[in-house]
Amino acid sequence: MTAQNNDKKDQTLNAHQQSMAAIAALTATGNLEQLKPAIHTGLDAGLTINEIKEALVQLYAYCGFPRSLNAINTLIAVLEERKSQGVKDTQGKDASAVSVANKYKSGKENLQKLTNKEETGPKTGAAAFAPVIDTFLKEHLFADIFNRDVLNFRQREFVTISALAAMTGVEPQLQAHLFMGKNTGITDAQLLELTTIIEKTAGKTQANVLRNAIGHPVTPVIEPDMMVRISEIEIIPEYLEEYKAILEKESSESVKLEAGVIAIYPMSQKENPAQIRIIELYANQKAYKSHLQTPHFQHYKTTTLKMVKSLKLVDMTALDPDTMTLIFEKIGK
Repeated sequence: MTAQNNDKKDQTLNAHQQSMAAIAALTATGNLEQLKPAIHTGLDAGLTINEIKEALVQLYAYCGFPRSLNAINTLIAVLEERKSQGVKDTQGKDASAVSVANKYKSGKENLQKLTNKEETGPKTGAAAFAPVIDTFLKEHLFADIFNRDVLNFRQREFVTISALAAMTGVEPQLQAHLFMGKNTGITDAQLLELTTIIEKTAGKTQANVLRNAIGHPVTPVIEPDMMVRISEIEIIPEYLEEYKAILEKESSESVKLEAGVIAIYPMSQKENPAQIRIIELYANQKAYKSHLQTPHFQHYKTTTLKMVKSLKLVDMTALDPDTMTLIFEKIGK
């Protein structure tokens, strides 16, 4: 990630940074399905194995061991897959041994470098109420982790900001790390570009949290040409189970892989399971047209054609857009 050390203040995100942002955000949200291709993209862009590994280790301090471990296991699976295909990825630099006489002092000094503020006076807030959390933060996070030299301070703050921007309910911590990140050289232009990555990986609501935090206008969650549809489908009974399996795969892949697909929610009537109803929500007409061209939709369309007895597409108009906005905020879209 040598290119990240460029000190130009107007630089946008390079390919390494874009990939690392996506990897951090998807790790933080636990989206392993999208994390796998993001890791492939990062390795193809030139990120080393140890750079990605170091970021995933650091993220346990922000999103917890379960998601960090799941991401590391995903990295292992990707590397094994690439190795079987004959791809030779660069291992990269190993972390140098870290030896400090006083970890608390070292962590405190690192934190002061990040904040450009000297910590003086008695402890306040959480540090005063639970002194052990202050100890853990200084000795482990800002000493044990931040003293490792695989990633520099700017890279570590960029990983942290990307993860926090993707997570709900951590705005105070996001603001703190935005301040620290700018002190390390992360630019306003890079943070603005990061909002686009967060929107793709964690949804428009989370991207707006970051936009708001950096003082940039938010993007409306509901676009004027948002598309809402109810598909009324009757399936020939002998094909019902086969159809349901194909539909389940298609709807799942659509929501997980397509940023513009807000929801595809299939249901069946209790009294007549062959009567299928699908609620479909697309961010806009462009997202819907793009969805029609995807391999998973094309597979669904061609394989289920013989199974469908009747099909009626009913386009809908929202009567209460304000409440719909609240729904999207709840689901993080």
